[in-house]
Amino acid sequence: MLKKAVLVCLLALLVPFVITLAWTGKVEEKGKIPMTSSGKRVILDRKGGESYLDVEEFLPGVVAKQIPVDYGTEALRAQAIIARTYIYGKMDGQDEIKESNLHMEYLEEKQMEKMWGSESFVTSYQAIEEAVRSTNRMVITYEGKLIDPLFHRASTGKTRTGDEIHPYLEGVESKKDVEAEGYVTVIPLKKDEFVKKINQISQEDLVTVDQIPQSIQIVERDESGYVKQIQIGTRVFTGEEVQYALLLPSASYGFEEYEGEIRAVCQGIGHGYGLSQYGAKCKAEQGWKAEKILSYFYKNIVLISE
Repeated sequence: MLKKAVLVCLLALLVPFVITLAWTGKVEEKGKIPMTSSGKRVILDRKGGESYLDVEEFLPGVVAKQIPVDYGTEALRAQAIIARTYIYGKMDGQDEIKESNLHMEYLEEKQMEKMWGSESFVTSYQAIEEAVRSTNRMVITYEGKLIDPLFHRASTGKTRTGDEIHPYLEGVESKKDVEAEGYVTVIPLKKDEFVKKINQISQEDLVTVDQIPQSIQIVERDESGYVKQIQIGTRVFTGEEVQYALLLPSASYGFEEYEGEIRAVCQGIGHGYGLSQYGAKCKAEQGWKAEKILSYFYKNIVLISE
């Protein structure tokens, strides 16, 4: 009878472990608070068929792709809130959305392990997961509506001011961005390659090789140093049109002749609007919480729980 009683007790202890492993493939750590369901889900519409993930379970794979894991807890928390806000915005009041309609990259755990390395995987994943868990359901609003939470890796030292659709985007200083890895990029281009890519923007008033580089003129920059208009030959382009055509890391650039060819010199990484991830990293190192970081890069916002 004693052996039978002991066996029953052991089974009672093991059942939760077995059920957890069978359903999730993971063993929950003792004392660890599980992800809370948001009631909203992402439909993983992939080639192998459709499956579902709660938004909170989906977010770690998104945040892991969007920001370096070593940027600090509060920067990761800020990014988790940004990613959730974007997803909720795309849902437009609905409770589910297809992954293909989000247009955002997502990493499976195997991909994260490859990116971070086997030795760092567990601690890195836990850091991302905790950032999501600790901001459960938090989103960013402006005048009662979800914002378009634009972000980039590093600004020119000052973020950019948005348009009338983005009144919460005001240019703010982020001086330490100039210390970010890859802040300055020099890209050599052959003249014929440069001309070919520029002419692909428009088939009108084609640029010729003999016009390069003497016909290149920056017409206007914004207050943060990003090109707004640039003239090449007789055509005037937006800064972003040339950036995307030449695959430049940002719209803050200039061109110069170099050894008979041309090269682009760029500052910053990304479009420069909204949150600077490197700036968030530096703020986090100064003791700023995610909520304060977000209120610095997005003006007059309110964080709510949905």
